[in-house]
Amino acid sequence: MPKMKTKSSAKKRFKVTATGKVMSGPAGKRHGMIKRSNKFIRNSRGLSVMSEPDQKIALKFMPYDR
Repeated sequence: MPKMKTKSSAKKRFKVTATGKVMSGPAGKRHGMIKRSNKFIRNSRGLSVMSEPDQKIALKFMPYDR
């Protein structure tokens, strides 16, 4: 059987921790920061753990990152 390929978009956007959780960057920070509140910008720094249903979807795109 051939090997499964990892989705290139998924490996660029998500990071899997040693315990198997999926980390991702915040949504809504690409442009239009002038209309966002300072609180939103401040709280959206760094990475955050994805929700369980979203983690299942992301891990399907990365078959060897578990």
